[in-house]
Parts: sequence; C-alpha cells; structure tokens
Amino acid sequence: MKHGKWHKRQVDQSLPAWKVEFLRYKELKPIVSAVSGRPPSPAEFVALLDAEIEKINAFFIEQEEFFIIRHKELQVAIRDALARKAAVPESAHEAEIAAIRREIVNFHGEMVLLLNYSSVNYIGLAKILKKYDKRTGAVLRLAVIETVLAQPFFTAEAVTLMVRECEAMMEAVFPTAPGEGQAAARRDREALAAAEQRIFRNTVAALLAMEDVRSGSSTRGRHSLPPLTLPDSEWLRSF
Repeated sequence: MKHGKWHKRQVDQSLPAWKVEFLRYKELKPIVSAVSGRPPSPAEFVALLDAEIEKINAFFIEQEEFFIIRHKELQVAIRDALARKAAVPESAHEAEIAAIRREIVNFHGEMVLLLNYSSVNYIGLAKILKKYDKRTGAVLRLAVIETVLAQPFFTAEAVTLMVRECEAMMEAVFPTAPGEGQAAARRDREALAAAEQRIFRNTVAALLAMEDVRSGSSTRGRHSLPPLTLPDSEWLRSF
C-alpha cells in the first residue's frame, strides 16, 4: 500500500476531532512533486514543515496535559472506591468499579490513539522529506529528522508512562473472584485488546521495520536517516 493511502486510513481511523491535526501529507505531496512548476526552495519547504511540526506539537501537548489531569482523577476515583468498599453494599461497589473500569478502558484507548498520532506524523514527515530530497537533490531529511526526534510529539515519554500506569490501574479494578463482575471485566479486557490491535497493527509494524533496517545498517552516509530509537521499543514489540 502506498504511503498516501496508508496515511489517509490512519487519519480516518482516528477520532473525528483529531483529523485536522495530522500532518497534511496529501497537500504537501503535490507541492513537492510540482509537475507544472518548480518545487519550493529548501528554505520555503522547511518553513512549511516547521508550521506543520508546530501544529502537531501544540495538539500533542494539549492532549498530553488533558491526559495527565484525567489520569490523576482516575487514580483518586479508584482509591476512593476501594476505601468505600466495606461501607457500601456489594452491588453498589461492583457498579462503581464497573463504571471506573469502563472509563479506564476508554482512557487507555485514547492514549494509544495519541501514540499512534505521534507515529503516523513521524512517518509522514520522513516520507515527504525523502520525496523532496529525491525531487530536488537537496539534503534536508537528515537535519529535519534529527530535530523531529527531540520534539515532544515524538518522544511521548509522559504518555507512554501513563499507558503503563493505566494498565497497572486496571489490575486494581478487574475482579479476581468468579462471578458476574469477572465476566464484565473479561469483556472489557477483550474490548481493550481488540482496540489496541486495530489501532496499532500497521503503525507498530512500520515503525519496528524502520528501526530494524536502520539499526542493522553497517554504512552511514549523508543521505541516511539516523538510527530510529523508539520511546519504548520492547513495549511496542509486545503488541
């Protein structure tokens, strides 16, 4: 599948409100190709990409800050629910825990979507830079990608950590005793696993392939991309 179609599919599978926040790969590609005229100069093209990177970073940071607040709220909700367990009827406690569990599953899914957003935009930037260098003979890719590797949307350290902590939170609210609560918890686990696989399958495969190819190269040149070190390669490989 060509990257343009893959990129569009990833955008379409994201949350509707997020679609305009992705890299405008479809709009940038014809600018680079410039069949009927000259492509933008390196300075002009870098300015276009800088605007896109600024937009991507701003959106990512905004979502990250929202997730940090929501993460703390869920931690408090779990702590309070467990503290009230002995003081409320069992059915009321199970209903409260079930509601929190659904919130955690949704929260986890949204964070996975944000990690996917980061990955899709990184790959799109690498692809459009490759096209520009090939079309013009310029050597922009290495310098721009080196800058991108330090951007908040790429490092994604806080979100990656919250995904792990969210999975630990689930252990506190998924019942271990057999019964109706256990069945509901199992359904939520299955829904979570299915959502993760649907969102991450293509993106993780692409990122890991890029990482393996670059790390295995014995020669480096000015046209080479730097080795790709993912925020948490082993965690991604577990999907």
